[in-house]
Amino acid sequence: MHFQWYPGHMTKAKRMMEENIKLIDLIIELVDARVPLSSRNPEIDNLGKNKSRLILLNKSDLADERYNDAWMNYFREKGYVVVKMNARSGNGVKQVNAAVMEACKEKIERDRKRGIRNRPVRAMVVGIPNVGKSTFINSFAGKACTKTGNKPGVTKGKQWIKLNKNVELLDTPGILWPKFDDQTVGLRLAFIGSIKDEILNTDELAMELIKFLKEYYPGVLSKRYELREEEDNVEILTDIAKNRGCVAKGEEIDYSKAAILFIEDYRSGRLGRITLEFPKQ
Repeated sequence: MHFQWYPGHMTKAKRMMEENIKLIDLIIELVDARVPLSSRNPEIDNLGKNKSRLILLNKSDLADERYNDAWMNYFREKGYVVVKMNARSGNGVKQVNAAVMEACKEKIERDRKRGIRNRPVRAMVVGIPNVGKSTFINSFAGKACTKTGNKPGVTKGKQWIKLNKNVELLDTPGILWPKFDDQTVGLRLAFIGSIKDEILNTDELAMELIKFLKEYYPGVLSKRYELREEEDNVEILTDIAKNRGCVAKGEEIDYSKAAILFIEDYRSGRLGRITLEFPKQ
């Protein structure tokens, strides 16, 4: 499968980020805990030089807890403040305020020495499409102050959100890089739903996911769908189709429907807590 996706509004979003970066003290970057590196935009490190940094491992309830901890250590060693959370349920969101203060403690101390007190930390929230940025802001603010949705690219414009006397947030549209130099990155993003399904071959995507699960999470498929994992991947998808009732009249298998349901089973956590990317040792 070949992934290349760069809608025009993302160029505009990047330009907007470059213009606004000088207004802020802190970059709050949301990543998907199942694919923490693949769901980062590599350009953010260049854009955010000399800014305080906070990484939020969102959707951590869908990721393997062993690897959540490993990824937190990975980012901390690189100098980021890190919080794992689930913006939808609100789990971990209460820790974010303290993490903001920790990430900006040098700036707050500099302000104090210059006699500036109680100036709010101005933060920019960034992340690739569908990583949960708007849901996080609503949860953090305690009210629906931005439009949210579960399709990539819902956030369009820019807005400042005053959360409390300590923090003001600048919401920006998520941006994704122009092309995937490593196609594995594209594949992982397709698995989690950060690339629009309409432009994907879901049958091939399902096959790739079956292959990954057999290698890294043996037993998950057999437990969920009552099948034998020793079978080849096409037979496994056939068994999934039968298990999920994707059989038309005349016993004809609807592979496309089965593939979509199977991928949705992964994305929703029905297959269990599964991480797709592991930190390099």
